[in-house]
Amino acid sequence: KVLFDLGISSPHVDDKERGFSFMSDGPLDMRFDRRQKLTAADVVNTYREEHLSKIFFEFGEEPFGRRIARGICERRKNINFKSTLELAQFIEEISPVNVRKRQKIHPATKVFQALRIEVNNELDSLKEGLRGAASLLRVGGRIVVISYHSLEDRIVKHFFKDLMKPPASYEESIYKTYSDPFFEALTKKPVIPSEEEILSNPRSRSAKLRAYIKLKELKEPDNQDSQ
Repeated sequence: KVLFDLGISSPHVDDKERGFSFMSDGPLDMRFDRRQKLTAADVVNTYREEHLSKIFFEFGEEPFGRRIARGICERRKNINFKSTLELAQFIEEISPVNVRKRQKIHPATKVFQALRIEVNNELDSLKEGLRGAASLLRVGGRIVVISYHSLEDRIVKHFFKDLMKPPASYEESIYKTYSDPFFEALTKKPVIPSEEEILSNPRSRSAKLRAYIKLKELKEPDNQDSQ
């Protein structure tokens, strides 16, 4: 069996020196692996406005990503961002007042998610991990994935969808005919936490669990360079 429990862990969140949360002040770090060089401060203080906007929109699904990126770039002309609270408070200040009033989350939540994903290359790592697990798992083995936001869940869903309806060949893929599936879903819909679980563990509120069983060994895709 393989279990993927994605995203950030509670010890990371609770340690202010790791810089993952704006609930307490800490350095803009956000590295899972402290041996790597890139930090959240590097991203915020050196990336071009267009790059920041793209990250906030794609990795944070932040509708005001362009506005926030522009504000960050203007502000850092005078002084760089150094701490989590400094950045979070700045984002709150430049966010539209009417949006702040109706949002259930802090205005900086999605930006912090985007920065963390960028710093740790999380989505590419997830894809690589799924490929490795699907290949190494024995027939009859299970893969269980717990995701915590829509980007992760979408990757998991689409990855296994392709393995449950694989084209038998290049020609057959054109005509939408499929070979026997490599995997079968054990959960037709993602399993979400109950109200009781959310009350006892609030951090589980956004969790989605998907489970799959391997039916047959994967085969390497045919080389279509000659097509």
